[in-house]
Amino acid sequence: MSKILIIDDEKSIRNALRDILEYEKHEITEAADGLEGYNKIIADKYDAVLCDIKMPKMDGMELLQKLHKEDLDVAIIMMSGHGTIETAVEAVKHGAYDFIQKPLDLNRLLVTLRNALDKTSLVKETKQLKKKIIKGTSHIVGESDLILKVIEMINRVAVTDARVLITGPNGTGKELVARQLHEKSNRCDAPLIEVNCAAIPAELIESELFGHEKGAFTSAVAQRKGKFELAEGGTLFLDEIGDMSLSAQAKVLRALQENKITRVGGDKEIKVNVRVLAATNKDLQKEIENGNFREDLFHRLGVILIKVPALNDRVSDIPLLVNHFMEQICNDHGIAPKAIDNKALDELKKYNWTGNIRELRNIIERLIILCDKKITADDVLTYAKK
Repeated sequence: MSKILIIDDEKSIRNALRDILEYEKHEITEAADGLEGYNKIIADKYDAVLCDIKMPKMDGMELLQKLHKEDLDVAIIMMSGHGTIETAVEAVKHGAYDFIQKPLDLNRLLVTLRNALDKTSLVKETKQLKKKIIKGTSHIVGESDLILKVIEMINRVAVTDARVLITGPNGTGKELVARQLHEKSNRCDAPLIEVNCAAIPAELIESELFGHEKGAFTSAVAQRKGKFELAEGGTLFLDEIGDMSLSAQAKVLRALQENKITRVGGDKEIKVNVRVLAATNKDLQKEIENGNFREDLFHRLGVILIKVPALNDRVSDIPLLVNHFMEQICNDHGIAPKAIDNKALDELKKYNWTGNIRELRNIIERLIILCDKKITADDVLTYAKK
């Protein structure tokens, strides 16, 4: 079933079009003037719009011009009882799919609408395909046994809705694991919302996660949706979950148990459908013993545990990572591709990577900027050592 908006100031025409198109199993919405129609197009998603050119408040040509600036997958079919070839050409030039004269020829209308809907569907599929191609570029790099186990776990778990707790030192790529879990899931077309729990003050974390009602606190001048609502249908990634306050932990636990949240300052329960992924660099078992983390929340979050290895435990992956970062960084900076010799790679393997992959990327960027066309062992000794 396609959603179609009819914009016409004549109620009799709207009613006639509604009867015809509902008989064809389309979902119909109406607008009596151009401004109302424009606001409805911006606020909702339509597959096609039938729009009269001459209307009060905003005529069809002005509506086309305003919509041209919006990246919307909707076909606009213009209608007019006083149309000329010049008017039709002008309408198409401003983004209309087609132009139909009144009184409307029913067969022509239905054929034009069918073709317009086919085009809209094709545009949407093309955009989704492009998104998937882009997503596929952020892959995990490595061939060591430890990282292959992580990749295997991601592939097994991603297609489920199981909650996952990702652990590992800072800079190992826990965020990338979370993105891969989302991109390979059935929720990949819905949002992935990331929250860094360590970067948000304790007094604001609940508002950030659950939203707030107007007047809930001094600076709450308007109602605001939280991350749980923004991630509806998709994935919520709680990074640095070990730094979350106990008060917020209790509310997250309730949200996971009941799939409901309540905004700060509100009493209405809101149903949410999100998959929750969490990550931490802390030992949560020790945090539980010290009274800093709820054991029941740990078990709720940790249905599946994925431990991301430190770079020092997978030094065999360093050549692959270096080549990956060199290509990426040269492209980002618009620098001609550079090479690195094997002795330089050997020196990098000897390094104590306390900052893990994040530190390796920073050093490769430094070497690319400061060195000549080929990075040598001397360059590594000069610029990479602390």
